[in-house]
Amino acid sequence: MSAYQMRVSVVTQYIEEQSEPDKSHFVFAYTISITNSGEVAAQVISRHWIINDANNHIEEVKGLGVVGHQPFLPPGQSFEYTSGCILKTPQGSMKGYYFCVAEDATRFEVEIPEFVLSLPRTLH
Repeated sequence: MSAYQMRVSVVTQYIEEQSEPDKSHFVFAYTISITNSGEVAAQVISRHWIINDANNHIEEVKGLGVVGHQPFLPPGQSFEYTSGCILKTPQGSMKGYYFCVAEDATRFEVEIPEFVLSLPRTLH
């Protein structure tokens, strides 16, 4: 086990009632759980998202914290949050990383593996 390690899991959902497909407006929610699976307590300082729609339009989003928080996670603890994304296509994907600082001042990045945003029953 690495001293500096976080595990990221994602669950996505299409928000039909906020979407307007005839106007190329597709709303998705994603719930992320960040778990400190390392040996040293660490704080999530910022995030960097790369959002890609089905037309290969790429948008990058960078910012401090996650949903207004910079969670401090001792080993074994988790932080969960829900956020959203609007695409112009019914499918797309997101990936990125979190920038973290351990309590011993070590800086490290945590990869957010790519995940798919898609209307139900549209992928084969």
